[in-house]
Amino acid sequence: MRDQLEEALRHQDDGYGRAQHLNKVELPKRFYKSVDVARSEEGYSVTLDGRPVRTPGKRLPIVLPVLALAQLKAEEWAAQGERIDPATMPMTRLINSAIESGEEMIPAFRAEIGKFTASDLLLYRADAPQELVEEQERVWDGALVKLARKFDVAFQPTIGIIHQPQPTATLEKLDAALEGQGLLSLTALVSITGITGSGLLALALLHELMDAGAVWHAAHVDEDHQIRLWGEDEEAMERRAKRRVEFDTAVRVVDALR
Repeated sequence: MRDQLEEALRHQDDGYGRAQHLNKVELPKRFYKSVDVARSEEGYSVTLDGRPVRTPGKRLPIVLPVLALAQLKAEEWAAQGERIDPATMPMTRLINSAIESGEEMIPAFRAEIGKFTASDLLLYRADAPQELVEEQERVWDGALVKLARKFDVAFQPTIGIIHQPQPTATLEKLDAALEGQGLLSLTALVSITGITGSGLLALALLHELMDAGAVWHAAHVDEDHQIRLWGEDEEAMERRAKRRVEFDTAVRVVDALR
């Protein structure tokens, strides 16, 4: 049974993509009755019938630094019915992904966020229609001003998609703004960056310059404009709802570790 569970929970590629594959296979039956959180000198662990949960791929122990994350993870395990559905366990998947990545990935995760900030969503603007131009200016300029004041940096937004290099000093200071972030936090920030298409929005969230709702809105200025023009597409809205679940999960990790 545990082999089945490992297969059902395997997600090493990106922490989330495997969940879609699970819809095509039979989900494993729930094999445990009780779910608890155990405390040790190292931190907090989720236990199933008294046994600590491990990651599905490398079978690594999962010890979390704060109680809030362990409680959220435990709630996902407790909420499972007769069968275990990893698609309903975003916190478990994100934590597993972080731990199986390993501490050695911290520089790569910082570099990934930096890659986005260097060619960020907020820095590339439309030249038409006027309604979209104004909305980008209102929402995105507001975010850039907050970041510029917080980190004493300057940005060079541009119209169109031709690459516009940002000042080296700006990129260095923004990278320094990630100093001290651990593996779990950076995994969550990489997730937020990928979902929003913006490392700048991830930094604004981390440093409490914008709340989660404002970040989500800023990330969807273009998409929301298209919805106003053409209406909602059912499949697109379903995908957006799934992204929102992943986004909210990552935000909870950042908030818990702040």
